Amino acid sequence: MNEKTRNYLISLQKNEITEYHIYTKLAKSIRSKDNAAILQRVGDEERRHYEIWKNHTKTDVAPDRVKVWLYYLISLIFGFTFGMKLMERGEVGAQTNYKLLSEEFPEAAQIAAEEKEHEMELLALLDEERLHYTGSIVLGLNDALVELTGVLAGLTLALQNTRLIALAGLITGIAASLSMACSEYLSMKNSNGEEKHPVKGAAYTGIAYVSTVFLLILPFLVFEHYFVCLFFSLVAAVAIIAGFNYYISVAEDLTFKDRFREMAVLSLGVAGLSFLIGYVVRVFLGVDI
Repeated sequence: MNEKTRNYLISLQKNEITEYHIYTKLAKSIRSKDNAAILQRVGDEERRHYEIWKNHTKTDVAPDRVKVWLYYLISLIFGFTFGMKLMERGEVGAQTNYKLLSEEFPEAAQIAAEEKEHEMELLALLDEERLHYTGSIVLGLNDALVELTGVLAGLTLALQNTRLIALAGLITGIAASLSMACSEYLSMKNSNGEEKHPVKGAAYTGIAYVSTVFLLILPFLVFEHYFVCLFFSLVAAVAIIAGFNYYISVAEDLTFKDRFREMAVLSLGVAGLSFLIGYVVRVFLGVDI
């Protein structure tokens, strides 16, 4: 083989042995024996692919330690399902190269098929608790975004005082989060559908709600001009919507664009309408703070 092909095979080796170490390291750190076994099986596949390319290059290749720790930490923070699927998404472009290699190396076609189908099928078997409560997280997150962006926009014109706006928004947000958590608890407790723990569902809803409230109110505690605060609060809302929907699109293989657009339009639309209501109420009541 020529030097260019050999160097490319070495890069494939490095990627395969890196992913082997990621899957193996993660398999040793999670509690679920079933999930650990699945991750180890995928890791063993990566190790076997590494050995195939090594037979051609006759070279040992060290893993990318930075990438190993990066995806390991991502998986610990955001969940192993998200971390592993995010990593596999980055390998989509390799399918074309595998097809080109199969003309010279017949094993490439088999590796490509395993990378595309077998490993993703194994990853689909992963069972992670937080993904069972996605609906509860969406409930808390979406309700907080819609309600708090509207409240903050309305209070911005009605009060025109950052501290008062933050105080009113915080009280409203905390009260609403407790209300939503209780509603989710009762909803799950009386549900005849999929079995989920009501307390956990309520906790996911409440935590998602309170976290969103804090991020939306934070600009009013940092900046002085209320319009600047409102601007950064809306920016934070869009960032939360984008971040959460990207997470869900990766972890559950869903479409990002439509979900993001829907949530963004609802939140910003309510904020705009509330902004106008705040102005009308201020003028009508003649409030001047």
